[in-house]
Parts: sequence; C-alpha cells; structure tokens
Amino acid sequence: MAEAYGATGTAEATAKSLGMGSRGSSTLGPKKPLDTHAVRKAYRRWAGFYDFGFGLVSKHARGAAVAAVNRTEGESVLEVGVGTGLALPRYSSSKRVTGIDLSAPMLEQARERVAEAGLRNIEALLEMDAQATGFADGQFDIAVAMFVASVVPDPQALVAELKRVVKPGGTILFVNHFAAERGPIWWVERAMAPFSALLGWHPDFRLGHMFSATDVSGMIVKPMRPWGLFWLIELKC
Repeated sequence: MAEAYGATGTAEATAKSLGMGSRGSSTLGPKKPLDTHAVRKAYRRWAGFYDFGFGLVSKHARGAAVAAVNRTEGESVLEVGVGTGLALPRYSSSKRVTGIDLSAPMLEQARERVAEAGLRNIEALLEMDAQATGFADGQFDIAVAMFVASVVPDPQALVAELKRVVKPGGTILFVNHFAAERGPIWWVERAMAPFSALLGWHPDFRLGHMFSATDVSGMIVKPMRPWGLFWLIELKC
C-alpha cells in the first residue's frame, strides 16, 4: 500500500528512515558535489550499456512511475531525465509527452526508439537542464522525474522548477534511490559516495536534500522492488 506522509506517527518514522530529521533537513549531505559537466561526462560513458545494466534493475520502478502517470488526470507530461527513452513506449497514447535530458548520446537513442516504435504521442526530446528548463509557468499537467534527483547538482532547484512548470493542481512524480540510515547498505553507500562524479549520481542521497518539511507533509511515498531500493513519490502542486 502507498504510504501517505502526514499520517499520525507514520510520517515521522518514514521520513527518518529516508534520512530526514524533524525539521525537514538531512543530517548528512552528499560528500562529493556534482555539476552538469560531471553528469554529462558520466552518462556519455553509460549510454551504450545503460539499458542492459541499470535499465534492468530499475524496470519495475520505472513501470510503476509510468503507470502512475497514465492514471493521473491531464494530458501534457514532462519526463525529466528521459535518458534512452526506456519509459516512452509505456505511456498511454492519450498522454502528450515531452522528454528532456542533459545527455546528447542518450537522447539520440531515445529519438531512435521513438522513430522505430512510431510513437506519435512523443512531442519533443530536448537537451535541457532540469533545474532551469525555460518552459512556461504551468505548461504541463504532470511531471515525472525518474532516477534524476540524486544526479542533478541542486535537487531543491529541480523540485522548485518542476513546481513552476506544472500547473496548480497538477502532479509531480519522482522515482529515486534514497540512502539507508544504518546496516551494511549504509556502509556501502557511504564508501561509494566519494566516487559520485564517476558514477554520475549520489549513493548517499537523502530525502532532506530535496524536499522541505512542507513538501513532505503532503506527499505519498511507496517503496519499489527490488528490495525497496527505489521509492515512488507523488507530490501535488
């Protein structure tokens, strides 16, 4: 079942489990900052085998995010971090999708995927910074960002930008990994943290790096397979 933040007792416990304190801030920030150059460089390396590596691990969570988009009211959809376009064939034909990404090699693969599958509902695939898109205020009914929050240099700027481009009453969906608070996985994530620039994402990324306490009070969170590695988050504008 989905878990709604703000429910008595549940909100605080779940927020803490994802690395967010009572004031809505993370106690530990990412050790190694990223910039757009580092992200582009990393995903230039990953582009050739992304679909057969991370694409397989993230398949269930990606499918859940697209299913959530398809059942959400509204036609215009912004997919942030569209990558090689793995999600594009799964959208309902009634959804008009614009995809953006920083990686030109990945976008080229996405365009090939769209052409080969004849996906007429994909309106544009653009090389663009998710933190400053240039879209008009309230241009989209829905925005979905899959596996992007721990990649961008400033995740709070990402959230602010998506709030700007999604119309009031619209929906923002995130799928992302959030660092564990304890145990063997926590140690692995902290050990990997200094290599964020090489990986192209933050293994030590926490909920409080991206959301305010106000955001958390109204969002819906659901753990995804495999092993709760990813979380699906729904936020209303």
